[in-house]
Amino acid sequence: MAWSGQGGGGGNNGGPWGNGPKSGGPWGGGPGGQPPDIEAMLRRGQDRLKGFLPGGGNKRGIAYAVGALVLLWAATGIYKVNPEEIGVVLRFGKVARFTQPGLNYHLPVPIESVLTPAVTRINHIELGYRSGAEPRRPGRTGSDESLMLTGDENIIDVNFSVFWQINDPGKYLFAIRDPEGTVKIVAESAMREIIGQLPIRAPLFENRQAIGDSTRKRMQELLDEYGSGISVTQVQLLKADPPDEVIDAFNDVQRAKADQERLRNEAEAYRNDIIPKARGESERLIQEAEAYKEQVTDLAQGEAKRFTSVYQSYKASPDVTARRLYLETIEQVLRGAPKVVVDPQARGAVQSYLPLPDLLKPKVPQPAPGAK
Repeated sequence: MAWSGQGGGGGNNGGPWGNGPKSGGPWGGGPGGQPPDIEAMLRRGQDRLKGFLPGGGNKRGIAYAVGALVLLWAATGIYKVNPEEIGVVLRFGKVARFTQPGLNYHLPVPIESVLTPAVTRINHIELGYRSGAEPRRPGRTGSDESLMLTGDENIIDVNFSVFWQINDPGKYLFAIRDPEGTVKIVAESAMREIIGQLPIRAPLFENRQAIGDSTRKRMQELLDEYGSGISVTQVQLLKADPPDEVIDAFNDVQRAKADQERLRNEAEAYRNDIIPKARGESERLIQEAEAYKEQVTDLAQGEAKRFTSVYQSYKASPDVTARRLYLETIEQVLRGAPKVVVDPQARGAVQSYLPLPDLLKPKVPQPAPGAK
């Protein structure tokens, strides 16, 4: 190759380093489309660089310039990690190490680079509603996210929030493409799964915190399967109502169910009041009947035994027993009748009469004459 174009770049050859007219060919060479002289182009570039260096381009100036460039290149490895962040140092795109908050250093670009995700910050995602605090993202609207199907085939409008943070920066940065979008999709999927297993009364009237805890647990299982490096800290179920289109009819149904429950409770209370009383009365009658049965049975058995004993006595001594029975009968007949004792020896004579029963009666005081 010919050595031409010596000196300050004033040659006639065209191209990026010369000022001469361009000739045919893509390289701007001489006639016939020949490529330019590379050595001549390098020489011209060196001459121009020397014009910018101090001292006319001597070796010491060149060394200073090269040293300054090396220092500037080395300084590109200085970086700062904020208190809520952690430094993830990449060496040729692969995770090499993690650095703590403060000033740190890595090998200059392109050997090493650094990413600083916020690992202590609690991130917040809203589903089913938009409060304005969260920036709006393109995609589904709040109504599409909030309408869910319950286990008893009812539609319910659910609004909830998810709080999450990074627990593994390496997995968070490289295992999933869109971490926030992934968390949102997983949250909606987990909530639909939990709501789909419950009746409509559970999210409306029962413990909503239990539903949030179940959703958080299911979300964590899915995110761990994905290797996302994300930890779900809390799921808050903010609202669970029927859709606006049917909320009036739903309220009517709920009022009817409340009336039904009230009437059922009143009937239960009346039954609980009447049945014990009826059972007590029935038990009392049964016990009285049992007592009467035992009394009659015992009396009958006693009378039978008494008759048997009298009969045995009569068989042993008929006269004496007959006399005793006569006297006992007369005693019972005349027990309450007034009696007068008459001497059977004084027949035909004047009998004295002493009214003994009248004497035994208590005297009633008579009112004084003239008293009213």
